[in-house]
Amino acid sequence: MFIGEHAAKAYRAAVELDACPFVAIELGAECLGVHTGEDRGHEGSNVVGFARYRMGRGDPTPLVELVRQPQTSETAVAAARAALEAAGLKVAVCGDFPGRIVDRLIRPYLNAALRRLDERLASAEDLDKTLCLGLGYPEGPISLLQKTGLAEHHDVTLALYQALGQEPYAPARRAQVAKAIATR
Repeated sequence: MFIGEHAAKAYRAAVELDACPFVAIELGAECLGVHTGEDRGHEGSNVVGFARYRMGRGDPTPLVELVRQPQTSETAVAAARAALEAAGLKVAVCGDFPGRIVDRLIRPYLNAALRRLDERLASAEDLDKTLCLGLGYPEGPISLLQKTGLAEHHDVTLALYQALGQEPYAPARRAQVAKAIATR
């Protein structure tokens, strides 16, 4: 397993990895293909990507998103899953896409909540209360972002927007302001 900020660099420098049951590279928001290459949808080997989910400054969750490419070996996926589960983590397997599952689903929702706050649809408190009471969410989007960091949300949404070019991922104005303040 290649872990940490320099995981991809260490992977590129490694040799004789074909004999390993699996090789895992820790990912940020990027695709696994950035590190392994892509070839007409035929990419894949014994290499998988993984990312333990963490919402901004919040504590890491037990969720690990395990990334596979179209031709990743089933035995490599099974071995990586077993190793991560043996470490007490919960594994969700996904395709090789920027942001994977959770960020692809939650970031547009959080941006939409911030945009509705800017439009003065309701106060932050009422937006949160409505989603908690109406949909049963344990925490509203605005309080979640305040707790985990608007500047951090900005960084994730910007990376997804640059990778995908889809408007729902463009950082909301309040996240842009938080980032500007954080970098002063």
